[in-house]
Amino acid sequence: MQRLLTPYDRLTDWLASRLPEGLALLLTRIALAGIFWRSGRTKVEEGSALSISDNANFLFEYEYTGLPIPADIAAPMATYAEHVFPVLLVLGLFTRFAALSLLVMTLVIQFFVYPDAWWTTHIVWVAMAAVLVSRGAGAISLDAPLASRRAK
Repeated sequence: MQRLLTPYDRLTDWLASRLPEGLALLLTRIALAGIFWRSGRTKVEEGSALSISDNANFLFEYEYTGLPIPADIAAPMATYAEHVFPVLLVLGLFTRFAALSLLVMTLVIQFFVYPDAWWTTHIVWVAMAAVLVSRGAGAISLDAPLASRRAK
């Protein structure tokens, strides 16, 4: 016997389907990507694609002194990561890898740079990255057709 679905049941069934989940994951990908992209753009010379600014080098050398790697390595790593991984997230390509990378980056920032920012900022970044690591990019992504090809 088929059960009668209430309007609430129909709504929750639809909200749990591929399209709404895909839209929610797309929004999550864009939100997380935007945070890191904007941060990455502050680290490059104005008008350049990826030329690391003197200000960024200064910050890594004199302000972010708790990092476990040297400033001359950390500055380019952070700058390039904040440009590459957000692009991958927006495209929904290698989403779990990109989100995991930004999750690790967030934890490094939390523990070594801004340890007082957990409740004000980093918990939200970790939550978004964790959702993307666990759920993937969703239906509205370049990962979706790749996954369906692997499944065949």
